[in-house]
Amino acid sequence: MIELMVILLERIGLLLLVAFMLTQIPGFRSLLDRDIAWDTVFYHALIFGLMGILGAHTGVIMDQESLVIESWKLTVDNHEILISSGMVIVMIAGLLGGPYVGLGSGLIVSLYMVYIGGGAWFANSLINPFAGLITGWTGQFFSDERVIAPVKALFIGMFPPVLYMGMILMFIPDQEAGIRIVNHIGIPLVLTNAIALAIITMMIRSALKEMEREAALETNRALSIAEKTLPHLKDATLDSNAKAMADLLYEELDAAAIAIADQHKVLSFVGEGQDHHQVGDPIKMQLSQVALNTGEIQVAYNQSELQCLHESCPLQTAIMIPLYRSREVIGLINLYFKHSQQIRAVEVELAKGLGTIISNQLSGFEAERMKELLKETEIRNLQAQINPHFLFNTFNLIHSLMRVDYEEARRILVRFSQYMRANLNIASKSLIPLTEEMNHVDAYLDIVKARFPDRLKIYRKIDDSIIDVLIPSATLQPLVENCIEHGLKNVTYTGVINIHIGQSLEGITMEVSDNGVGFPESLLTTIGKKPYSNRTGNGTALYNVNERLKGLLGDEAQLMFRNLKQGSSVSFTIPIEEY
Repeated sequence: MIELMVILLERIGLLLLVAFMLTQIPGFRSLLDRDIAWDTVFYHALIFGLMGILGAHTGVIMDQESLVIESWKLTVDNHEILISSGMVIVMIAGLLGGPYVGLGSGLIVSLYMVYIGGGAWFANSLINPFAGLITGWTGQFFSDERVIAPVKALFIGMFPPVLYMGMILMFIPDQEAGIRIVNHIGIPLVLTNAIALAIITMMIRSALKEMEREAALETNRALSIAEKTLPHLKDATLDSNAKAMADLLYEELDAAAIAIADQHKVLSFVGEGQDHHQVGDPIKMQLSQVALNTGEIQVAYNQSELQCLHESCPLQTAIMIPLYRSREVIGLINLYFKHSQQIRAVEVELAKGLGTIISNQLSGFEAERMKELLKETEIRNLQAQINPHFLFNTFNLIHSLMRVDYEEARRILVRFSQYMRANLNIASKSLIPLTEEMNHVDAYLDIVKARFPDRLKIYRKIDDSIIDVLIPSATLQPLVENCIEHGLKNVTYTGVINIHIGQSLEGITMEVSDNGVGFPESLLTTIGKKPYSNRTGNGTALYNVNERLKGLLGDEAQLMFRNLKQGSSVSFTIPIEEY
């Protein structure tokens, strides 16, 4: 019995080595992830089935009469029984690939067992499909892990050999010989199959755990390096930050040298070989040109591919990583090494991940800049709008005053020029001091009061401590204009406008109110949220101001509208973090 167990372990050990090598083939991981289709089921069932056939020939032959163990026999006579090692392979197929892969590989081995015959051919052919199904189903039932725990595999591996012993007793013609065979091989077969199943699962779990741990470390390393490059990518071009990025990468990576280049020349070089690898050198390596043209990572595995003419250059190999910005290759990061053995699969994957993350950061910052530019353009377009009716009315006022009061006409003309200059400056600045905005308001009011003398009163209450705070340009003037053009348009009594600017718990609050007719109740919930083209004069003024406030300061600064007992009020608050 001991001799039989040793021989079975020897045979199974060879198969386990082959099975472990099989786990390294492409596509095997799909079995562990349970992400398999019928074509992959067929493929893996065929592979494990062929290995099971090999296991059949590495089993042992027992003579029913003398019980003499014979190994490596390729033909089986009717008076002999083949104790196959192929069942172990079928069990591994079921445990790793599930019941369908186990069943498929078991059927392949089963057909072969029918072909080679022997005294227990029926039991041998029947046990293999059952072994694949049993281990596949029980493995999935007992564990949701990618690879079942060795202890569970040891437990599961005992059932098929026990079932096999029963089949031998049921189907072998000579019952007494069957009992002697089961007594002789039962314990060794059960133990060797269970141990083999536990060992292969332990080997695969250890290999995967090591691979995943290494991948996690490299991923964390790539993310850490990419995070440190953020300050060098956000606010400036690749040219101006190439030196800082190269220094950072050289410190973080196990490379002999780091080079950063644009599409034409080297922008920075740090590390060994600086005496002849110079900043400003043109890109000469053919693989670098391939990386720039294709956008795919390239690896130079020998010094001839580096195309360095310096005889004593310590750099032998390199990885060339293309950098993208908005889907366009803008440059390269070259990682140089002193020996080809230093470029492992881990280094290549780290380089790919690092290039992808940095490129995504560059593209993200570019998209953010473009978004800001578009928003700024939209805001400036809104700011540049001037009420044409106000222009025509002012021209008519100046023309009339020229005939009756030249000095007043001259004063209004000066105020009008100040008003126009302020409007033109709006398109060049997003934020201006409160004093400038109030000068804009005063210029406008001087012109309006010249048109309607004794019909308009202005009251100001402004906190002097915040007179220099920055606010979005052209915000107060349109609110005052709205009071005059709409709130006080049809009133016959003296119009009053109150401008109140002060501090609150939320920030700086600015309010413009009048004693006019107020807003129509139907518009209170939507005014400022969309332009009203049917309104005369500056019908879109409140909408423009609201969009500008939200665009520059956020939704917290949007306009608030309410009707008073007489008139209306429009206010907004600059959030406290903005000043």
